[in-house]
Amino acid sequence: MDRAAGLSVRVKLTLSYAGFLMLAGGLLLAAVWVFLLRYVPDRAMLYNPDDQPTNGVFPVRSALLEVFAPRAAAVMAFLLLFGLLGGWILAGRMLAPLTRITDATRTAANGTLSHRIRLSGRKDEFRELADAFDTMLARLESHVAEQQRFAANASHELRTPLAISKALLDVARTDPNNDTRELVDRLHAVNTRAIDLTEALLLLSRAEQRTFTREPVDLSLLAEEATETLLPLAEKHGVTIETRGDIAPTTGSPTLLLQLTTNLVHNAIVHNLPEQGTVWVTTRAHRDTVTLTVENTGETLTPELASTLTEPFRRGTERIHTDHAGVGLGLAIVRTITQAHEGTLTLTPRSEGGVRVMVELAAAPPQASAHRNL
Repeated sequence: MDRAAGLSVRVKLTLSYAGFLMLAGGLLLAAVWVFLLRYVPDRAMLYNPDDQPTNGVFPVRSALLEVFAPRAAAVMAFLLLFGLLGGWILAGRMLAPLTRITDATRTAANGTLSHRIRLSGRKDEFRELADAFDTMLARLESHVAEQQRFAANASHELRTPLAISKALLDVARTDPNNDTRELVDRLHAVNTRAIDLTEALLLLSRAEQRTFTREPVDLSLLAEEATETLLPLAEKHGVTIETRGDIAPTTGSPTLLLQLTTNLVHNAIVHNLPEQGTVWVTTRAHRDTVTLTVENTGETLTPELASTLTEPFRRGTERIHTDHAGVGLGLAIVRTITQAHEGTLTLTPRSEGGVRVMVELAAAPPQASAHRNL
């Protein structure tokens, strides 16, 4: 935004310091003059050397004024110069941290987010501002890097089904005797994967923007709905689902929270043992929070691998069934939805194998729970 040029803050502070000093000096001189007017007589008798009064009268106040006025003017001139010089130096020292913050802001505006102010010294308002700005830059740099990785991975994932479709069509064009039904089936599968990936990206974007209305939600009901929906998939994989727990009222988007629950249960089913696997879905209500926990049997994971499973397009090694690889955004969507609801997502490897995923959200206010029960 273009603004009209004005006085700098340093000049304003300098004039303020000098003006305050002049005001203080003027008040002091005025107090001295009032004192002289009150306690010094207007005229006084003149005495000879023998302490005998003469007929002459000396104007005391007039004489004092003649002596006091020029010296007062000199003092005020000195205070003005001292105030301007001292104010300029003090303002420069006080605004030096602000100059560093401004330079860092301009550097960040040019696209360089790695620069940090790192203001030294004891804690004060400027250092709090500098530390807050450094924290903001660190988060922005991390967010931009994450978005760049996400964009690169998304481009790669979206390009893969398109490249497969192109290859299938090229083969069909060069081989007129190719089975058309098989080609259609393979193209349908590839197209379905591309659609699933696109819908997942849209859902992830919606959750990140937090453009949803908060409503009372019971996580236990969402867990039951997700379990019933995915029961055929669990039976196909030979996985048993056990659902238990308390009524867990919270507030948020019913659609997004159902998607979160469905993703967790789906992930627990497809990343399980080849046969005789188990998934446990548990809800708990605490004083200020509610939790949704999904555990599954499976291969043993390291804490390092478990911590990376929520990153977009990251899939655990040797943990994906060939018949349902997914799009690699299931837990990433869960993490984004949890963050959009100011919640906490925790992934912990189970010692027996598999992983435990817990989502902790704020409990619904009592009035919201009462309204829902009505």
